[in-house]
Amino acid sequence: MRNIALLSFIGLLALVSANAQETPRFTFDLGGGFTNSAGNTGRFLDNGWNVGAGAGMNFTSWLGAKVDASYSYMGINGATLSNLGQPGGDVQIFSATVDPVIHLTPKHHIDLYVTGGGGLFHIYQEFTQPTVAVTNVYNPFFGIYPVAFGVNNILSSYSVNKPGFDVGAGIAFGAWGRGKFFAQAKWDHAFLTNSHVDYIPVSFGFRW
Repeated sequence: MRNIALLSFIGLLALVSANAQETPRFTFDLGGGFTNSAGNTGRFLDNGWNVGAGAGMNFTSWLGAKVDASYSYMGINGATLSNLGQPGGDVQIFSATVDPVIHLTPKHHIDLYVTGGGGLFHIYQEFTQPTVAVTNVYNPFFGIYPVAFGVNNILSSYSVNKPGFDVGAGIAFGAWGRGKFFAQAKWDHAFLTNSHVDYIPVSFGFRW
């Protein structure tokens, strides 16, 4: 009985050791994609785009944790701007969250995973008006001459920091070495004083 227990213990150590060698201890990712406004938020905001990056550790081939930073940009839709009497506007959200990651198929070429966590959401809202700016440029043939280009003049802005959470899933597949391409979607929820913001960033990128 003792021999069986000793052999089992040795086998478990070997399995853990092999797993640690196959799975990189640290992980990094970089990506971007499109952002969909969701729920009640979709009544006021158009869909937009996002960029993000993450870094973390793999505790086993099944379980890891990351710190994710993401930026999403969404325009305020035409109906809302018309009701408010504003010519233009947008909402920009920066989030920093701590997200555990559970890998459902860690030993396969295709890695299915789920993730979710919580953190801080910085929400910046601005109303803008298109205008024209003029600057001088230099050309070796024409010399210095003025050039007009379109810009947005900020009429008013507001920002707030609020807690929130995210939950999502993704798929990753091997590229070369230990790197993998991934595609994932998350539901992000930020708590406001009298309401909340819901949006779904869908991103594509590369993970090391």
